[in-house]
Amino acid sequence: MTKRALVLLHQGFEEIEAITPMDLLTRAKVEVTQAYLGESPVVTGRSGITLNAEKPLHEASSKEFDLIVLPGGPGILQLRGDEAICRLLRQQVESGRTIGCICAAPLLLLDAGLLTDGMKYTAHCSTLDELPHAEKDTVVIDGPIITSTGAGTSTEFSLELVRQIVGDSIAKEIAGAIAWRHPF
Repeated sequence: MTKRALVLLHQGFEEIEAITPMDLLTRAKVEVTQAYLGESPVVTGRSGITLNAEKPLHEASSKEFDLIVLPGGPGILQLRGDEAICRLLRQQVESGRTIGCICAAPLLLLDAGLLTDGMKYTAHCSTLDELPHAEKDTVVIDGPIITSTGAGTSTEFSLELVRQIVGDSIAKEIAGAIAWRHPF
């Protein structure tokens, strides 16, 4: 059965945090769908790179996807408290499916009420006023939630997403193919 992932693209997304997971998940034969908010599927990242997303977020159901990936970037601030996103994230966790958040995107986990006491997570240093319990590790896994600190950890984060969704052997194979020396 083919695994499916949804990557939420938003205006001002951090390009490497979106494109790296899409690339490595696709290499792992995961079907990747790019979702967008608003009226237009044309989404521009923080560095001016524009992508054409495939599906409006309101048409996405957490039941469709084994994984939801939220890249960070300055555009996250406009998504804070968005009920459609919060609902999607809560449904994903309630169904035991995986969420990957990188950089400032763990703030959306906070908004959705998913960062509970004692939960382990990490995030970009710019979020520490709101996420003071973030760990210093580059990638942190707690149940179905995988978090990472930022653009510089995109490859490690993406390989962990692959490992969680399709297994160690495929993650190791992809790591070797891209000359990544990540210890699995």
